Amino acid sequence: MGGGHPPTDGVHGVRRIQRRTGDHPPIRPYGLVVNSNAPVVAAATEPRQASGRRHEAQLWRRGLGLAVIAFVVTVSFRSQPTPGSHGESLAIAAALIGFSGATAGVLFLAKVRPTVLLTLLLTAVLSAAVLIALQLKGAGLLGVFPAVVMAALRLPVRLSAAVAGVALAAVSAAWLSRGAVPVVGIVLNDSGVLAFYIVAMFARQLREANERATVLLAELEQTRAAQAQAAALGERQRLAREMHDVLAHSLSGLMLNLEGARLLIRRGGGDPGVGEAIDRAHRLAKTGLEEARRAIGMLRDDALPGPERLPDLAAEFEQDTGVACTFAVNGAERDLGTDGRLTLYRVAQEALTNVRKHAHPARVELRLAYEPSGTQLSIEDFDAAGEVPASSDGGGYGLTGMKERAELLGGRLTASPTSCGFLVELWVPA
Repeated sequence: MGGGHPPTDGVHGVRRIQRRTGDHPPIRPYGLVVNSNAPVVAAATEPRQASGRRHEAQLWRRGLGLAVIAFVVTVSFRSQPTPGSHGESLAIAAALIGFSGATAGVLFLAKVRPTVLLTLLLTAVLSAAVLIALQLKGAGLLGVFPAVVMAALRLPVRLSAAVAGVALAAVSAAWLSRGAVPVVGIVLNDSGVLAFYIVAMFARQLREANERATVLLAELEQTRAAQAQAAALGERQRLAREMHDVLAHSLSGLMLNLEGARLLIRRGGGDPGVGEAIDRAHRLAKTGLEEARRAIGMLRDDALPGPERLPDLAAEFEQDTGVACTFAVNGAERDLGTDGRLTLYRVAQEALTNVRKHAHPARVELRLAYEPSGTQLSIEDFDAAGEVPASSDGGGYGLTGMKERAELLGGRLTASPTSCGFLVELWVPA
């Protein structure tokens, strides 16, 4: 059985396109179908990564906020006066409830209107100020920090500045109400609150800059993908023009010459065998011209052939050779994708072509089986003389290029002699 060559739309054409388009994802060698999804997927991955980082930061904020709530409540119950149900103790209890509830609401309410968020933050700030004023050794000041940080991170700038201003005023008033706190201490405490707010604003600006950069990167990746696809389509159109101008014209001229030779043989009363040979050559040229046109259509993004055309291949083979060629399908048909459909068709086409060239079969069988794990195509010829063909290394039937296609799909292709002919089997995963 003779060897073959890879198809003209194979690896070398792909490498040529890659050199033109730069360092882009590979273009699959099935009719030069462009795999433009990879850059888009890569671009879509960036926003998901950014969302993951935001979620992680949110978890950290919630953890720290809950720790602050627990610390403030614990210290309040150990300070004097303690929370209770009368007088200052009642006010402290109410302030603890207001502070804890408002701070927890800010931490766990992800999507809330700015007015509601502003109300919760002001409640937390004012409740913390009450704790500062009523408990000399309490931790009320610590409760102000989560509120000003969350205001800087989540509210519009003007509203967050308003929360920071209210926090400074309330904390200062709480310290002044105690009378025994020096002015320097009040200024230092206010400076700490202001510092937390400013740092949080810088963090917000950094986060927004990162989000803008992520969006720009995604747009850049999509632009590069579009450029790669445009370059590949341009190359495909050039190849289509070359095939049309050279191959299609040559086959058309060959058909005309064969038609003239057939007429001359019939008029001259020549050997009928010569006329039949010319008829067969004419049919092959016609088939080649049709295939060339289909290839041109594929390069121009027309519909690609698939398993539905295998019965036509079998019928054409039987008509051209006079050898019985049957086709059978087992299993429920399913979508194989563009690459899988084209690979099945090309393998069957190449195998039948090589049977026509190199074998003398009594019959040929095409079998297509849709299995749970994949799809299997078998092309087997049965030698008329029942002879065992010579050993083959699997490179016969001109299926070298088809093996490459099968491997790129994650499948396999085998070509080997049997006891009375030759068998080609293609398997592609589901």
